[in-house]
Amino acid sequence: MSAVSDTGNSGSTGGFFGHPKGLSTLFFTEMWERFSFYGLRPLLVLFMAAAVMQGGWGWDRGEASAIVGIYASFVYLASLPGGWIADKWLGLRRAVLYGGALISLGHITIGASAFIHSKVPFFLGLVFIVLGTGLLKPNISAMVGDLYPEGGARKDAGFSIFYMGINLGALIGQLITGFLGESIGWHWGFTAAGVAMILGLIQFWIQSPKTLGDIGSEPTRHPDPVVQAKQVRMVKTSTIIGLVILASVFVMIATGTIPFVASTFGTYYAYFLAGIGFVYFAYLLLLGGLNSDEKKRVLVIAVLFVFAAIFWSAFEQTPTALNLFAQDFTERQLGSFLIPATWFQSVNSAWIILLAPVIAAIWTGLGSRNINLSSPVKFAIGLGFAALSFVVMIFASYIVVGDGSVATKVSPLWLITFYLFLTLGELFVSPVGLSSMTTLSPKRYVGQMMGIWFLASSLGNLIGGLVGGDVDPDNLSAMPRLFTTTTLFLGGAALILLILSVPIARMMRERHPDTPPEDPIAEVPDTLPEEK
Repeated sequence: MSAVSDTGNSGSTGGFFGHPKGLSTLFFTEMWERFSFYGLRPLLVLFMAAAVMQGGWGWDRGEASAIVGIYASFVYLASLPGGWIADKWLGLRRAVLYGGALISLGHITIGASAFIHSKVPFFLGLVFIVLGTGLLKPNISAMVGDLYPEGGARKDAGFSIFYMGINLGALIGQLITGFLGESIGWHWGFTAAGVAMILGLIQFWIQSPKTLGDIGSEPTRHPDPVVQAKQVRMVKTSTIIGLVILASVFVMIATGTIPFVASTFGTYYAYFLAGIGFVYFAYLLLLGGLNSDEKKRVLVIAVLFVFAAIFWSAFEQTPTALNLFAQDFTERQLGSFLIPATWFQSVNSAWIILLAPVIAAIWTGLGSRNINLSSPVKFAIGLGFAALSFVVMIFASYIVVGDGSVATKVSPLWLITFYLFLTLGELFVSPVGLSSMTTLSPKRYVGQMMGIWFLASSLGNLIGGLVGGDVDPDNLSAMPRLFTTTTLFLGGAALILLILSVPIARMMRERHPDTPPEDPIAEVPDTLPEEK
């Protein structure tokens, strides 16, 4: 069988659940990578905040939480140069391979920090993981798309299977690393996450030549060899300069030449990310050469960007604030077994696997009745569900606080209910956002708009980390205040967006006079949402 028919041809039905064989390679690579990422992330704040006698560093919770937010923010931001490097220089396949190798090296370095008794290799390992994820994450998704040159419903179904691998990896990873890290030793959990990535890397290295054919083997080449050589030189030079700057800053921080306070850095970094978004949209609207219809579409994207950042800033409190709440204020004793706090992080993935088909069926049913809610309305509903999730936590936190003297532990059902509403919010925001970015973007800016979507996630992760340290047994009053503030922001954002959806729909109808009142941009593929 030819490479084409084995990988991307729609007639190939004997591979992976009736899909191209290459999908299995990408499915398991991404599953193991998400195992490692989500297996590591919730352990970080618990490890850094744990007392020295418990094997941790005994750091202030605010600083530990801010570091987790900064780390996750850089992971998403690294997708922008990672996609560029793959497109112009390495090609998708080598980018994924090198990215997996860097992630594996990062976990090995973090594991080595337990024996070296130094924090430097620990943070160096996080840097390696950021760089590796930036190379792997956007490019493995691009290869999934390349398996289906015919597009259509079969491509959507392929992405559904691929995203199932994402959530399976997140679910299993947090269960295994959480148990090992909290019950046996932190570095056992870190090591398990690293082993998962090494397995994914080996699997990709062995299987990709057999199942992917020529997909991703070469970068996008300019027809003029001179121009192509110039582009490659520019990417190589820029990459080397960027790595030298990064290494220099890391060394100066590690040696104390540059003082580093995570919460302070994170605050300025948040302003910087928000500024990037503002400047980019201003540039497009004023100097991007857009016609009036394209400007209207970009304005809609700008609105969705703002509210997506608000949503993710609440959602990404889960590995920090909600993780600490599970550890300190949730009754986790089940007979003689103590449920690891990080296991509650996997509840979101479990709800996604259960609920995503239900939500997809609802969209299909509404579509058959010619009812298509606009993207802003769906976003508003998602923000509303997220607000409800934090209302649950307000009640739970007041039970914990009690009279303010001794903290009371609450039932795990509070967190399970919280994740139910939060997952419903995610299912209304994440796939709608991905679809809207590609549908609304001017054709020549589609790639950049996907970068803007990652920027919203990056900003949300950062803000979620900056506020996560407010869940602290030594400062009980801060916890209800955090959840109340988050609820008000989400609820207010949902209301504002619902009001804005009316002029937005009118503006889009003016673009197409024959467009029905329901906005067709809201059509959402029957896929699971991409991970946060």
